[in-house]
Amino acid sequence: MTGQRFGRDPLAELATDPATAEILAAARAEIDALLWRRDVRSNAVEVAASSMERGARDSAAIDGADLAVVDDSPMGRVLDAAIRLTAAVPGQVEVFATAPLQALAHLHALTATGFVPDDELGRPRAGDRADDPLNLGAVPPAAAASERLSLLARTLTTPTEAPALLVAAIAHAELAVVRPFTWGSDLVARAAVRLVIAGRGVDPSLFSIPEHGMFEMGRPAYVRALQGYSSGTREGVLAFISWHTTACAMGAKAVP
Repeated sequence: MTGQRFGRDPLAELATDPATAEILAAARAEIDALLWRRDVRSNAVEVAASSMERGARDSAAIDGADLAVVDDSPMGRVLDAAIRLTAAVPGQVEVFATAPLQALAHLHALTATGFVPDDELGRPRAGDRADDPLNLGAVPPAAAASERLSLLARTLTTPTEAPALLVAAIAHAELAVVRPFTWGSDLVARAAVRLVIAGRGVDPSLFSIPEHGMFEMGRPAYVRALQGYSSGTREGVLAFISWHTTACAMGAKAVP
């Protein structure tokens, strides 16, 4: 995804790294254990609703909107946007599986309403301006961003032997690094994790809270992981996958 060529199934080849495979297996085991919990299954609606609420709040907090309640402040509006976005994810899981760009556009339009002009809602940016809540620095040019967004869509709709958690990591990183929208790309990137793990059967009811793990691991670690990914090296990509998969495991453990 970042310019490296690993073969006909590049995602599956990444999963052959022994340390990566071990982390992926451990995280999947944590999520499986969550899904088998009797108390979770008997309270499925409540657990899923709590996951959405906590996930939205943690995602907003990563961007600096760590608030108890939604208000009319700039950060309060970010929290409100994150809540709208996360609540809309379940309705886009099936769409994302076959038409990921359509699902992402829909989610972005919901999220960015009130933050960008109407003609930018759900549309890739036409220029080189994008918000940068994580202070990642310059964004790829618009043409390159559009190309990588199309490549991501093809990757997500091409059969792969790679574990779903690895696919989720790549989707997250691409959207967060490329920042295809003028505002809210990183919120959408974190929501995409839920789209992947639900659509590929890892956590179909979305009980786990991957955003919680990301928040708990700390913003500096998150930024370093994304910077490693954006380097385009195999080591940087694997380091991001490791960080991301650990966050997902923590998100499974966070369900009370």
